[in-house]
Amino acid sequence: MKKIQMVDLKGQYEKIKEQVNTSVLEVIDTTSFINGPEVHAFQKELEDYLQVKHVIPCANGTDALQIAMMGLGLIPGDEVITADFTFAATVEVIALLQLTPVLVDVEPDTFNIDPNAIRRAITPKTKAIVPVHLFGQTANMDAIMEIAEEHDLFVIEDNAQAIGANFHSKGGAIRKTGAIGHVGSTSFFPSKNLGCYGDGGAIFTNDEALAHSIRGIVNHGMYERYHHDVVGVNSRLDSIQAAVLRAKLPNLDTYNKARQKAARKYSEALNDINGITVPYTENSDDTHVYHQYTIKIADGKRDALAQYLSKKDIPFGIYYPIPLHSQKAYKDERYNEADFPVTNQLVKEVISLPMHTELDEEQISYITGAIKDFFNQ
Repeated sequence: MKKIQMVDLKGQYEKIKEQVNTSVLEVIDTTSFINGPEVHAFQKELEDYLQVKHVIPCANGTDALQIAMMGLGLIPGDEVITADFTFAATVEVIALLQLTPVLVDVEPDTFNIDPNAIRRAITPKTKAIVPVHLFGQTANMDAIMEIAEEHDLFVIEDNAQAIGANFHSKGGAIRKTGAIGHVGSTSFFPSKNLGCYGDGGAIFTNDEALAHSIRGIVNHGMYERYHHDVVGVNSRLDSIQAAVLRAKLPNLDTYNKARQKAARKYSEALNDINGITVPYTENSDDTHVYHQYTIKIADGKRDALAQYLSKKDIPFGIYYPIPLHSQKAYKDERYNEADFPVTNQLVKEVISLPMHTELDEEQISYITGAIKDFFNQ
Protein backbone atom coordinates (compact mmCIF):
# COMPACT_ATOMS: atom_id res chain seq x y z
CA MET A 1 0.00 0.00 0.00
CA LYS A 2 1.22 3.49 -0.82
CA LYS A 3 1.99 5.77 2.08
CA ILE A 4 -1.18 7.56 3.13
CA GLN A 5 -0.99 11.33 2.90
CA MET A 6 -3.48 14.00 3.91
CA VAL A 7 -2.99 15.54 0.46
CA ASP A 8 -1.07 13.85 -2.37
CA LEU A 9 0.10 16.71 -4.60
CA LYS A 10 2.97 14.63 -5.99
CA GLY A 11 0.65 11.92 -7.27
CA GLN A 12 -1.61 14.49 -8.90
CA TYR A 13 1.35 16.27 -10.48
CA GLU A 14 2.66 13.09 -12.08
CA LYS A 15 -0.50 12.83 -14.19
CA ILE A 16 -0.17 16.36 -15.63
CA LYS A 17 3.62 16.65 -15.39
CA GLU A 18 4.33 17.10 -19.09
CA GLN A 19 1.75 19.84 -19.59
CA VAL A 20 2.72 21.68 -16.41
CA ASN A 21 6.44 21.55 -17.16
CA THR A 22 5.97 22.70 -20.74
CA SER A 23 3.71 25.59 -19.73
CA VAL A 24 5.96 26.76 -16.90
CA LEU A 25 9.05 26.65 -19.10
CA GLU A 26 7.21 28.68 -21.76
CA VAL A 27 6.51 31.39 -19.18
CA ILE A 28 10.17 31.42 -18.17
CA ASP A 29 11.24 31.50 -21.82
CA THR A 30 9.00 34.47 -22.61
CA THR A 31 9.80 36.17 -19.25
CA SER A 32 6.18 37.36 -19.03
CA PHE A 33 6.04 36.76 -15.30
CA ILE A 34 3.41 39.32 -14.24
CA ASN A 35 0.05 39.73 -16.03
CA GLY A 36 1.32 37.65 -18.92
CA PRO A 37 -0.75 35.75 -21.50
CA GLU A 38 -1.19 32.75 -19.17
CA VAL A 39 -2.93 34.94 -16.58
CA HIS A 40 -5.35 36.40 -19.10
CA ALA A 41 -6.07 33.00 -20.62
CA PHE A 42 -6.73 31.45 -17.21
CA GLN A 43 -9.01 34.34 -16.26
CA LYS A 44 -11.16 33.76 -19.35
CA GLU A 45 -11.24 30.00 -18.90
CA LEU A 46 -12.32 30.33 -15.26
CA GLU A 47 -15.03 32.81 -16.25
CA ASP A 48 -16.35 30.23 -18.72
CA TYR A 49 -16.20 27.44 -16.15
CA LEU A 50 -17.99 29.39 -13.42
CA GLN A 51 -20.38 31.09 -15.88
CA VAL A 52 -19.53 34.43 -14.33
CA LYS A 53 -18.85 37.66 -16.22
CA HIS A 54 -15.70 38.74 -14.41
CA VAL A 55 -12.82 36.88 -12.78
CA ILE A 56 -10.04 39.06 -11.34
CA PRO A 57 -6.99 36.99 -10.33
CA CYS A 58 -4.98 38.08 -7.31
CA ALA A 59 -2.12 36.93 -5.09
CA ASN A 60 -3.97 34.72 -2.58
CA GLY A 61 -7.35 33.87 -1.12
CA THR A 62 -7.05 36.19 1.86
CA ASP A 63 -6.32 39.12 -0.45
CA ALA A 64 -9.34 38.08 -2.53
CA LEU A 65 -11.65 38.49 0.46
CA GLN A 66 -10.08 41.78 1.49
CA ILE A 67 -10.19 43.25 -2.01
CA ALA A 68 -13.82 42.19 -2.44
CA MET A 69 -14.72 44.16 0.69
CA MET A 70 -12.66 47.14 -0.45
CA GLY A 71 -14.39 47.07 -3.83
CA LEU A 72 -17.81 47.21 -2.18
CA GLY A 73 -16.83 50.42 -0.42
CA LEU A 74 -17.31 49.14 3.12
CA ILE A 75 -16.06 51.62 5.70
CA PRO A 76 -14.79 51.36 9.30
CA GLY A 77 -17.61 50.54 11.68
CA ASP A 78 -19.72 48.68 9.12
CA GLU A 79 -20.78 45.30 10.49
CA VAL A 80 -20.04 42.14 8.53
CA ILE A 81 -21.69 38.87 9.57
CA THR A 82 -19.80 35.62 9.09
CA ALA A 83 -19.48 32.13 10.54
CA ASP A 84 -17.78 31.42 13.86
CA PHE A 85 -16.66 27.99 12.66
CA THR A 86 -14.15 28.59 9.88
CA PHE A 87 -10.54 29.54 9.19
CA ALA A 88 -9.39 32.88 10.61
CA ALA A 89 -8.77 34.53 7.22
CA THR A 90 -12.48 35.22 6.85
CA VAL A 91 -12.67 37.35 9.99
CA GLU A 92 -9.08 38.56 9.72
CA VAL A 93 -9.73 40.74 6.68
CA ILE A 94 -12.83 42.22 8.28
CA ALA A 95 -10.74 43.33 11.24
CA LEU A 96 -7.86 44.55 9.07
CA LEU A 97 -10.22 46.91 7.25
CA GLN A 98 -11.50 48.18 10.62
CA LEU A 99 -14.93 46.79 9.89
CA THR A 100 -16.81 45.14 12.73
CA PRO A 101 -16.90 41.35 12.56
CA VAL A 102 -20.11 39.77 13.79
CA LEU A 103 -19.65 36.04 14.36
CA VAL A 104 -22.67 33.75 14.36
CA ASP A 105 -23.29 30.04 14.83
CA VAL A 106 -23.44 27.37 12.13
CA GLU A 107 -25.75 24.51 11.21
CA PRO A 108 -24.99 21.17 12.92
CA ASP A 109 -25.27 19.10 9.73
CA THR A 110 -23.58 21.21 7.02
CA PHE A 111 -21.25 23.17 9.37
CA ASN A 112 -22.16 26.25 7.31
CA ILE A 113 -23.49 29.58 8.55
CA ASP A 114 -27.00 29.35 10.00
CA PRO A 115 -29.45 31.68 8.19
CA ASN A 116 -31.53 31.99 11.36
CA ALA A 117 -28.46 33.17 13.26
CA ILE A 118 -27.80 35.71 10.50
CA ARG A 119 -31.30 37.14 10.91
CA ARG A 120 -30.84 37.52 14.66
CA ALA A 121 -27.51 39.33 14.21
CA ILE A 122 -28.65 42.04 11.78
CA THR A 123 -28.55 45.63 13.06
CA PRO A 124 -28.78 49.02 11.34
CA LYS A 125 -24.96 48.88 10.98
CA THR A 126 -24.95 45.56 9.12
CA LYS A 127 -23.70 45.92 5.55
CA ALA A 128 -22.60 42.47 4.40
CA ILE A 129 -22.78 38.71 4.95
CA VAL A 130 -19.85 36.38 4.28
CA PRO A 131 -21.02 32.77 3.91
CA VAL A 132 -18.20 30.22 3.83
CA HIS A 133 -18.78 27.05 1.80
CA LEU A 134 -16.95 25.06 4.43
CA PHE A 135 -15.08 21.83 3.64
CA GLY A 136 -16.56 21.91 0.11
CA GLN A 137 -20.22 21.91 1.21
CA THR A 138 -22.54 24.53 -0.31
CA ALA A 139 -24.09 26.98 2.13
CA ASN A 140 -27.82 27.72 1.98
CA MET A 141 -27.55 30.47 -0.60
CA ASP A 142 -31.29 30.72 -1.26
CA ALA A 143 -31.92 31.73 2.34
CA ILE A 144 -28.84 33.95 2.52
CA MET A 145 -29.67 35.85 -0.67
CA GLU A 146 -33.27 36.27 0.50
CA ILE A 147 -32.07 37.78 3.78
CA ALA A 148 -29.64 40.04 1.93
CA GLU A 149 -32.35 41.31 -0.39
CA GLU A 150 -34.73 41.98 2.51
CA HIS A 151 -32.13 44.06 4.35
CA ASP A 152 -30.19 45.52 1.39
CA LEU A 153 -26.96 43.73 2.28
CA PHE A 154 -24.01 42.60 0.20
CA VAL A 155 -23.15 38.90 0.01
CA ILE A 156 -19.47 38.00 -0.28
CA GLU A 157 -18.97 34.26 -0.86
CA ASP A 158 -15.86 32.70 0.63
CA ASN A 159 -15.42 29.88 -1.88
CA ALA A 160 -11.86 28.92 -0.96
CA GLN A 161 -12.86 25.34 -0.10
CA ALA A 162 -15.64 24.66 -2.60
CA ILE A 163 -14.62 25.62 -6.12
CA GLY A 164 -16.55 23.47 -8.57
CA ALA A 165 -19.45 22.76 -6.22
CA ASN A 166 -22.98 23.27 -7.48
CA PHE A 167 -25.77 24.98 -5.59
CA HIS A 168 -29.26 23.71 -6.45
CA SER A 169 -31.68 26.58 -5.98
CA LYS A 170 -35.19 25.82 -4.80
CA GLY A 171 -36.32 27.31 -8.14
CA GLY A 172 -34.47 24.58 -10.02
CA ALA A 173 -31.48 26.60 -11.21
CA ILE A 174 -28.00 25.15 -10.70
CA ARG A 175 -25.15 27.61 -10.19
CA LYS A 176 -21.52 27.33 -9.21
CA THR A 177 -20.64 28.44 -5.71
CA GLY A 178 -18.76 31.73 -5.71
CA ALA A 179 -20.90 33.06 -8.56
CA ILE A 180 -24.16 33.49 -6.65
CA GLY A 181 -23.58 36.43 -4.29
CA HIS A 182 -22.63 39.97 -5.23
CA VAL A 183 -18.99 38.94 -5.22
CA GLY A 184 -17.09 35.72 -4.56
CA SER A 185 -13.54 34.86 -3.66
CA THR A 186 -11.34 31.79 -3.76
CA SER A 187 -7.87 30.56 -2.89
CA PHE A 188 -5.54 28.55 -5.10
CA PHE A 189 -3.36 27.40 -2.19
CA PRO A 190 -1.70 24.13 -3.27
CA SER A 191 -3.94 21.84 -1.19
CA LYS A 192 -7.20 23.33 -2.52
CA ASN A 193 -9.39 21.43 -4.98
CA LEU A 194 -7.95 23.72 -7.66
CA GLY A 195 -4.50 24.60 -6.36
CA CYS A 196 -1.39 26.12 -7.86
CA TYR A 197 2.23 25.53 -6.79
CA GLY A 198 2.49 28.59 -4.59
CA ASP A 199 -0.03 31.21 -3.53
CA GLY A 200 -2.87 32.49 -5.67
CA GLY A 201 -6.47 33.65 -5.52
CA ALA A 202 -9.29 35.22 -7.48
CA ILE A 203 -12.40 37.36 -7.12
CA PHE A 204 -15.62 36.74 -9.10
CA THR A 205 -18.54 39.03 -9.88
CA ASN A 206 -21.24 39.72 -12.45
CA ASP A 207 -21.29 43.42 -11.53
CA GLU A 208 -19.49 45.54 -14.16
CA ALA A 209 -18.84 48.51 -11.88
CA LEU A 210 -17.59 46.33 -9.04
CA ALA A 211 -15.29 44.43 -11.40
CA HIS A 212 -13.84 47.72 -12.64
CA SER A 213 -13.21 48.87 -9.08
CA ILE A 214 -11.54 45.59 -8.12
CA ARG A 215 -9.26 45.61 -11.17
CA GLY A 216 -7.85 48.91 -10.00
CA ILE A 217 -7.52 47.84 -6.38
CA VAL A 218 -5.44 44.74 -7.15
CA ASN A 219 -2.91 46.87 -9.06
CA HIS A 220 -2.06 49.75 -6.71
CA GLY A 221 -5.27 51.57 -7.62
CA MET A 222 -4.12 52.06 -11.22
CA TYR A 223 -6.19 51.82 -14.37
CA GLU A 224 -3.55 53.73 -16.31
CA ARG A 225 0.13 53.39 -15.43
CA TYR A 226 1.17 55.84 -12.67
CA HIS A 227 -2.37 57.21 -12.40
CA HIS A 228 -3.65 56.10 -8.98
CA ASP A 229 -7.40 56.63 -8.95
CA VAL A 230 -8.28 54.59 -5.86
CA VAL A 231 -6.43 53.28 -2.83
CA GLY A 232 -5.18 49.87 -3.85
CA VAL A 233 -2.87 47.01 -2.98
CA ASN A 234 -0.28 44.94 -4.81
CA SER A 235 -1.99 41.59 -5.33
CA ARG A 236 -1.44 39.81 -8.61
CA LEU A 237 -1.45 36.18 -9.70
CA ASP A 238 1.89 35.48 -11.36
CA SER A 239 2.09 33.83 -14.78
CA ILE A 240 3.78 30.63 -13.57
CA GLN A 241 0.94 29.95 -11.13
CA ALA A 242 -1.59 30.74 -13.86
CA ALA A 243 0.12 28.20 -16.12
CA VAL A 244 -0.24 25.52 -13.44
CA LEU A 245 -3.89 26.43 -12.91
CA ARG A 246 -4.59 26.27 -16.64
CA ALA A 247 -3.26 22.72 -16.67
CA LYS A 248 -5.48 21.76 -13.75
CA LEU A 249 -8.73 23.59 -14.54
CA PRO A 250 -9.88 21.18 -17.30
CA ASN A 251 -9.46 18.38 -14.75
CA LEU A 252 -11.32 20.09 -11.89
CA ASP A 253 -14.59 18.22 -12.36
CA THR A 254 -12.68 14.94 -12.59
CA TYR A 255 -10.75 15.84 -9.43
CA ASN A 256 -13.97 16.63 -7.58
CA LYS A 257 -15.62 13.41 -8.76
CA ALA A 258 -12.63 11.46 -7.43
CA ARG A 259 -13.09 13.18 -4.06
CA GLN A 260 -16.82 12.43 -4.11
CA LYS A 261 -16.14 8.77 -4.93
CA ALA A 262 -13.68 8.52 -2.04
CA ALA A 263 -16.22 10.22 0.25
CA ARG A 264 -18.92 7.72 -0.70
CA LYS A 265 -16.60 4.83 0.14
CA TYR A 266 -15.71 6.41 3.48
CA SER A 267 -19.38 6.98 4.31
CA GLU A 268 -20.44 3.48 3.26
CA ALA A 269 -17.85 2.02 5.62
CA LEU A 270 -18.45 4.38 8.55
CA ASN A 271 -22.14 5.25 8.41
CA ASP A 272 -23.33 2.41 10.64
CA ILE A 273 -20.77 2.89 13.41
CA ASN A 274 -22.42 4.15 16.57
CA GLY A 275 -20.71 7.38 17.60
CA ILE A 276 -19.75 8.56 14.10
CA THR A 277 -21.68 11.08 12.02
CA VAL A 278 -20.57 11.13 8.38
CA PRO A 279 -20.82 14.28 6.21
CA TYR A 280 -24.29 15.44 5.25
CA THR A 281 -25.24 15.96 1.61
CA GLU A 282 -28.47 17.34 0.22
CA ASN A 283 -30.07 16.77 -3.19
CA SER A 284 -27.03 15.30 -4.93
CA ASP A 285 -23.32 14.63 -4.59
CA ASP A 286 -22.37 17.69 -6.63
CA THR A 287 -23.31 20.03 -3.76
CA HIS A 288 -20.25 18.84 -1.82
CA VAL A 289 -16.75 18.66 -3.36
CA TYR A 290 -15.03 17.41 -0.20
CA HIS A 291 -12.12 19.73 0.24
CA GLN A 292 -12.17 17.91 3.55
CA TYR A 293 -13.95 14.71 4.56
CA THR A 294 -14.97 15.67 8.07
CA ILE A 295 -16.78 13.38 10.50
CA LYS A 296 -18.13 13.98 14.00
CA ILE A 297 -17.06 11.71 16.86
CA ALA A 298 -19.45 11.61 19.81
CA ASP A 299 -18.98 10.91 23.51
CA GLY A 300 -15.66 12.71 23.87
CA LYS A 301 -13.75 10.09 21.87
CA ARG A 302 -12.37 12.39 19.14
CA ASP A 303 -8.95 12.98 20.69
CA ALA A 304 -8.49 9.31 21.55
CA LEU A 305 -9.32 8.40 17.95
CA ALA A 306 -6.76 10.96 16.75
CA GLN A 307 -4.09 9.33 18.91
CA TYR A 308 -5.06 5.90 17.60
CA LEU A 309 -4.83 7.06 13.96
CA SER A 310 -1.38 8.50 14.63
CA LYS A 311 -0.20 5.10 15.89
CA LYS A 312 -1.49 3.58 12.65
CA ASP A 313 0.38 6.17 10.53
CA ILE A 314 -2.89 7.66 9.32
CA PRO A 315 -2.78 11.46 9.00
CA PHE A 316 -5.77 13.55 10.05
CA GLY A 317 -6.74 17.16 10.60
CA ILE A 318 -8.79 18.91 13.26
CA TYR A 319 -10.35 21.90 11.54
CA TYR A 320 -10.91 23.93 13.69
CA PRO A 321 -9.94 23.35 17.34
CA ILE A 322 -10.84 26.82 18.69
CA PRO A 323 -13.91 28.87 17.72
CA LEU A 324 -13.13 32.29 16.28
CA HIS A 325 -15.07 34.00 19.06
CA SER A 326 -12.64 32.40 21.55
CA GLN A 327 -9.47 33.33 19.68
CA LYS A 328 -7.38 35.96 21.47
CA ALA A 329 -7.36 38.26 18.44
CA TYR A 330 -11.14 38.26 18.02
CA LYS A 331 -12.57 38.01 21.53
CA ASP A 332 -15.26 40.57 22.16
CA GLU A 333 -17.58 41.28 25.07
CA ARG A 334 -20.46 41.33 22.58
CA TYR A 335 -20.26 37.55 22.29
CA ASN A 336 -22.25 35.25 24.56
CA GLU A 337 -21.26 31.57 24.77
CA ALA A 338 -24.94 30.66 24.68
CA ASP A 339 -25.08 31.99 21.11
CA PHE A 340 -22.61 29.36 19.83
CA PRO A 341 -23.87 25.96 20.95
CA VAL A 342 -23.18 24.21 17.64
CA THR A 343 -19.71 25.63 17.09
CA ASN A 344 -18.71 24.94 20.68
CA GLN A 345 -19.74 21.31 20.20
CA LEU A 346 -18.17 20.88 16.76
CA VAL A 347 -14.70 21.94 17.91
CA LYS A 348 -14.78 18.98 20.32
CA GLU A 349 -16.06 16.43 17.80
CA VAL A 350 -14.77 17.07 14.27
CA ILE A 351 -11.88 15.22 12.65
CA SER A 352 -10.96 15.21 8.98
CA LEU A 353 -9.64 12.11 7.24
CA PRO A 354 -7.20 12.02 4.30
CA MET A 355 -8.90 13.42 1.20
CA HIS A 356 -7.41 14.01 -2.22
CA THR A 357 -7.69 12.94 -5.84
CA GLU A 358 -5.23 10.05 -5.53
CA LEU A 359 -6.85 8.10 -2.68
CA ASP A 360 -7.33 4.45 -3.62
CA GLU A 361 -9.59 1.72 -2.28
CA GLU A 362 -6.78 -0.03 -0.40
CA GLN A 363 -5.94 3.15 1.51
CA ILE A 364 -9.58 3.90 2.29
CA SER A 365 -10.09 0.32 3.47
CA TYR A 366 -7.06 0.60 5.76
CA ILE A 367 -8.23 3.93 7.20
CA THR A 368 -11.82 2.83 7.79
CA GLY A 369 -10.64 -0.53 9.13
CA ALA A 370 -8.51 1.24 11.72
CA ILE A 371 -11.47 3.41 12.76
CA LYS A 372 -13.68 0.32 13.11
CA ASP A 373 -11.00 -1.36 15.21
CA PHE A 374 -10.88 1.69 17.47
CA PHE A 375 -14.63 1.59 18.09
CA ASN A 376 -14.57 -2.18 18.63
CA GLN A 377 -11.95 -1.99 21.38
